[in-house]
Amino acid sequence: MDPAAPSTSGEFTLQGIPVSRGIGIAPIHVVARGFNAPEVYKVSNIEAEKQRFRVALERTKVQLRELQQRIEAISGEKDSQIFEAHLMMLEDRAIVDKVDEAIAKRGQNAEFALYAVAQNFLEAMRRVPDPYLRERTADIEDVCQRVLRNFSPEEQRDSAPQEQHLLVAYDLSPSDTAAMNRQLLLGFATELGSVNSHTAILARSLGIPAVVGLEGAVLAVTALTPAIIDGYSGKLILYPTEETLRHYTQLKEQKEQVRHELEAQRDAAAVTLDGRAITLSANIELVEELPLVQNSGAHGVGLYRTEFLLLKGEELPGETQQTETYSRLAEALAPHPLIIRTLDSGGDKLPVEPLTEPEPNPFLGWRGIRVSLDRPDMFKEQLRAILRASVHGHVAVMFPLVSGIKEVRRGKDMIKECMDELARQDIPFDENLEIGIMIEVPSAAVIADLIAPEVDFFSIGTNDLIQYTVAVDRVNHHVADLYRPTHPAVIRLIKQTIDAGTANNIWTGVCGEMAGDILLTPLLLGLGVQELSVGPHQVPSVRRAIRALNHAECQEMAAQAVRTPLSLDILDLTSALASKYYPDLLD
Repeated sequence: MDPAAPSTSGEFTLQGIPVSRGIGIAPIHVVARGFNAPEVYKVSNIEAEKQRFRVALERTKVQLRELQQRIEAISGEKDSQIFEAHLMMLEDRAIVDKVDEAIAKRGQNAEFALYAVAQNFLEAMRRVPDPYLRERTADIEDVCQRVLRNFSPEEQRDSAPQEQHLLVAYDLSPSDTAAMNRQLLLGFATELGSVNSHTAILARSLGIPAVVGLEGAVLAVTALTPAIIDGYSGKLILYPTEETLRHYTQLKEQKEQVRHELEAQRDAAAVTLDGRAITLSANIELVEELPLVQNSGAHGVGLYRTEFLLLKGEELPGETQQTETYSRLAEALAPHPLIIRTLDSGGDKLPVEPLTEPEPNPFLGWRGIRVSLDRPDMFKEQLRAILRASVHGHVAVMFPLVSGIKEVRRGKDMIKECMDELARQDIPFDENLEIGIMIEVPSAAVIADLIAPEVDFFSIGTNDLIQYTVAVDRVNHHVADLYRPTHPAVIRLIKQTIDAGTANNIWTGVCGEMAGDILLTPLLLGLGVQELSVGPHQVPSVRRAIRALNHAECQEMAAQAVRTPLSLDILDLTSALASKYYPDLLD
């Protein structure tokens, strides 16, 4: 994007990543605030400076509790718990003590001591290769920035406009998002952020249209520019023409009508017109997403990513803490299932065991089930916690990045060991815990018929399966266009996996991005998928798509797709059915 391109001479569109659906039409307000270094100066009274730090902390706690109450009133207790984690940071003695130590050692003001301690910690977080974990730095920055502002609260000014507007910012913190006036803010766009950030989660919870990943937007946009935020396709449209305004006004009305219809079907079964029932579940990684799952009408959680729970701190959480989290989720979702994926992360991210040098190719290296099997104490701690939580609801476990049958058997052996240990301690657990695996590696798909007798279900992780099958890193812009979900090899591997599961009387689901793409719903149903697990915000539209389709017709199309040599032709086949039966859902 060329930051100099927008002008008053005509309409201009910036393309980003949609994270919260909806359309906002209003003038733009621009915010360029970031986590900037405070002024630094020498101090002589160390104890007085520590006291200034304490006062700023207390002011921040009061503000966060107020924000927590506000979010709880709007969207429920679970969403408000994002700020419980923020409060815990402020009460962490290790952090407070480090700041006190920095004040004393440096002989500098408390603001800069806090900034220095925070930056050291943030720098370590930013070096983590996992983009999801790197995004968690935004929460730390949010808390620290708020504390810094509270050293001199009298200097703060309310710069938010008092009329309806769209917000364009370099980044927004969760507390920024929570504090927004929903009556005045009609949408926001940021340069940073992703679908999985706390800010994006809150935007969806609060119903604020949002787009992220607009590189250079702050410099490119002028305040009060008339604009449209399209949270469906990820567009920020500047200086829209009258024709564009009419189009988006009508589209907004149509989407509102569709949204009302989808909400009315929240409790409807995900069943095709000819009676084929599909289990429709949700993917989550944060406890705070539970209200989204429950409000969507999802049939439980088909993928709970445990990486954030396990890797968010300086130490791995213990068995008790993990048990409490899993139990809480299981109880909230019961009688629907909670499928917990064991740690799916590279060994370099383990806080207790950082690698001395980066792996040359981490996607083909020490990650997923390989790390867990190589660190049995860590793995058994997670497995014991899952087993202990299994008495609180319908819990299942699945192993990630399985490449062969030996890994499956070793994982099952460790579950058996954990069961025996708990039994000796008279700790209850579900003796019939379902065990499944992720089909992400082509080798596992090819021998799915050999693995199927060993497990209770398959869950196809299409993101990695596509990447490994066609040898494409989809974030590499040089080859990203080769990342094709409808590549014939991918479609055949999915079909082969489903057939192997059916032959062995186990169900097969899809939990990757293909599951939430309603253009591909006819194809997946036709291939024989029995479960789809998608982002909570995608559940209503996928349910509607399923209910609009005829399974027999999807089967005919899928049979043709399996014989089709070109990915674009396969996409055309499935898109034709989607356009025929639910054109109003397509963005």
